[in-house]
Amino acid sequence: MQPKLAARVRLLATESTNKNDPHDARSVAIAALRSSAPKVVRAEDHAAVMKLWSKRHRDLARQRNRVACRLHAVLCDLVTGGVPDEIYAGKATVLLAAVDVDGAVAAARVELAGELLEDLRRLDTQIAESKKRLAGVVAASGTTTTTIFGVGPVVAAMVVGITGDVARFATRNRFAAFNGTAPIEVSSGGRKTYRLSRRGNRQVNHAIHMAAVTQIRFRHSCRRP
Repeated sequence: MQPKLAARVRLLATESTNKNDPHDARSVAIAALRSSAPKVVRAEDHAAVMKLWSKRHRDLARQRNRVACRLHAVLCDLVTGGVPDEIYAGKATVLLAAVDVDGAVAAARVELAGELLEDLRRLDTQIAESKKRLAGVVAASGTTTTTIFGVGPVVAAMVVGITGDVARFATRNRFAAFNGTAPIEVSSGGRKTYRLSRRGNRQVNHAIHMAAVTQIRFRHSCRRP
């Protein structure tokens, strides 16, 4: 049950959205009872598996980004002129090998950079394994999402894992509202205006954005027969 539905029930019943367990349980029950399209409880399937592993992959990617940024910062203090480009394990290894250690501070920085480099290599290995795992999970699910240009196992697992059974959306417009791709009308008087939606599931929105950017990059993917 969406939290905003329960909040509306509390607001209408008590003129307040204050939340506690007894009131929340009652408001959720009322909202579910009066819902025009209640969600049917089903056993978890491949979508739940994809959601678990896609979240794991996303967490690894975020952790790698943090480690890479910290390693980059340390290398900028060791290398004359800094390191202007993106850092990766092979490049960091070459840069560290060329550092001239001329004191205790430089030695400490080199040691720290070495530890961060080990962390980066470990995360790179875990991310590669995660991609293989996601490919297997997506293939086992039988989803056709990967037939869309720009949608690989990582994007497919994120979209299907979070969305679940797409049949629960009566129309494509409702799915667009769910993922935040539907524009929001902000018209006034006779002037019709729309703006970009910041609502909806941001993770699914991000996945769709990545697929769209890939299609724009390869123009042939957008051509219709």
